[in-house]
Amino acid sequence: MNLATRQVTTLKSTLSLFDAIALIVGLVVGAGIFETPSFVAANASSTQMALLAWVLGGVMSLIGALCYAELATTYPHPGGNYYYLKRAFGSPIAFLFAWTRMSVIQTGSIALLAFVFGDYASQLWRLGAHSSSIYGAIAIVLFTGLNILGVQQGKWTQNILALAQVTGLLIVAVIGLLFSFASTSAAAIDPVTNTTVQTAISGAASPATSGNLGMMMVFVLLTYGGWNEAAYISAEMRNGRRNIVLALVWSIAIITALYLSINWALIRELGLARMAASQAVIAELMRSTVGEVGVVSVSLLVAIATLCSINATIFTGARSNYALGRDFSIFAMLGRGHESNPTNASIVQGAIALLLVFVGSFTRQGFETMVDYTAPAFWFFFLLSGMSLFVLRQREPQIPRSFKVPFYPVIPILFCGICAYMLQASLAYTGWGGLLGVVVLLLGLPLLWWSQKISNLTLR
Repeated sequence: MNLATRQVTTLKSTLSLFDAIALIVGLVVGAGIFETPSFVAANASSTQMALLAWVLGGVMSLIGALCYAELATTYPHPGGNYYYLKRAFGSPIAFLFAWTRMSVIQTGSIALLAFVFGDYASQLWRLGAHSSSIYGAIAIVLFTGLNILGVQQGKWTQNILALAQVTGLLIVAVIGLLFSFASTSAAAIDPVTNTTVQTAISGAASPATSGNLGMMMVFVLLTYGGWNEAAYISAEMRNGRRNIVLALVWSIAIITALYLSINWALIRELGLARMAASQAVIAELMRSTVGEVGVVSVSLLVAIATLCSINATIFTGARSNYALGRDFSIFAMLGRGHESNPTNASIVQGAIALLLVFVGSFTRQGFETMVDYTAPAFWFFFLLSGMSLFVLRQREPQIPRSFKVPFYPVIPILFCGICAYMLQASLAYTGWGGLLGVVVLLLGLPLLWWSQKISNLTLR
C-alpha cells in the first residue's frame, strides 16, 4: 500500500539551536579541510585569490542556505529534501532521491569519512593490513549504535565532538599564525624555492583564468558541503521555524571564519608553492611550527573531526530513509522504530555503509573514489531541490511562509546556477566511481516500478 497521504511525523522536537549548530558544523568541518587547501593553492595565481575562493565558498553556501531556510521552515519534515521533491515533482522523483541518498549519497559519505578516520587513526595505532577498514567499520557500528539508543545520546555525542573539533582547528590556526607573525621572513620567503611567494607565483603561473577559479571552487564547495543536512532535523527542532534560519546562518559564519583562519595560517607559514606540493598540508603546518609532536596532534585532530562528521551524517541520514519507509510499502520497515528515533532506518543505513567499507577494502583508492561515487547524484538532486522552491511558491502560495528568501527570485536562480555548474564539473572530472554512482541511481527505477505495481495490486 502506498502511504503517500500520511503527512504526520512522530519524531519529537528535542533539538535546540545549539544542537543544530553543532550538527551542521560537525557535518561540514570533516575531512575536507585537511585535504583540499593544497588543491586550492595549486590552482591559485595569488594568495589573495586563494583566500577569496574560501570567502566565495561561504557566500555561495549562504545563498543555498537561504533557499533551504525557506523550504525547511515552510515544510518541516524529517524527510527534508525528499519531502520538498515529493510536493514539487511527485512521488517518483522523491522515491529516486531517497533511494539514491540511502544507497549512494549518505552512505557513500559515511564510508568516505570512515576511511579517512581509519587512515589517521592507523597513524596512532595500526591494526594490521586492513587497519583503515577495521577502524572505519568500528566507527560506523559505534555511532550507529549510539544513535539507535536515542536522540539524546546522539546529540550529546555530537555536541562534545563538535566543540573538540572546532577548538582543535582553532588551535592549529592560532599556532600557525603566531609562528608566522613571529618570523619576519615567513610571509615573504617560500621554504621550498627560497624565493618570495610572489616571485614564485609570477614565475610559475599565468594570471588567473575562469578555469583556475572553477577548479578551485570544485574543491572549496566540496569542503563546505553538508550544511543542507539541516533540512532533515527541521521537524525535531524546538521553535524550528525561527531556529532553523539562525542555525544555518550562524553555522556558515562559523565555518567560513574557521576556514579563512586555517588557510591564512597555511599561506603565511608555508606559502602557496609549498602548500600545493604538500600531501598533508595541515600536518606540514604543524611540523613546520612545533615539530613532529604536531604531526601526531594533527592525526588525533583529524580522527576527532571525522568522528564528529560520521556521527552527524548517521544522525541526519536516517531521517530520509525513515520518510521513505513511511510513504512506500516496499520500504515500510524503514518507517518503523521508536517514536523519537528512526531505528530501522539507522540500522539499514549502517549496514549499507559497512558494505561500502568492505568493498573499499579491496578497491581502495581513497578520498577521490568516494567523492566520485557521490558527487554527480548529490548535485543533480541539489539542483532539483533549488528548482522545487520555484514550483512550490507557484503551486502553494496559500501556505504561510515564516521566512522568505530575500531578493527572490535572484538568490534561488543563483543557487540553481551554482548547482548546475557543479553537476557539470562533477560529471566532467569524476572517473568510474561517478559512473557507478549514476548506475546505482538508475537501479532505483525498477524498484520504483515494483513499488507502483504493488500499490496498484493493493488498490484493486
